[in-house]
Amino acid sequence: MARVTEFFKTHQSGRPHPTEVECGYQLIAGADGNYLQLSTYGSDGRQSEKKVSQTLQLDRERAALLLNIIKEAFPGID
Repeated sequence: MARVTEFFKTHQSGRPHPTEVECGYQLIAGADGNYLQLSTYGSDGRQSEKKVSQTLQLDRERAALLLNIIKEAFPGID
């Protein structure tokens, strides 16, 4: 559970993950501005009930950076 402060490109090898999860989002009001909060929930195969497993918060600046990264990764997205 953390606020994202920086995005940087890595060059590690990777592959698609075998499991899928759901992601909830909400706007959080903070003293210094709003945050977009993204919360992932455990996979359907999890033994226990659905609960948040990871939460990230993005301020306006980091959200704009992520939007640019997404547009670069997936050309044609408006």
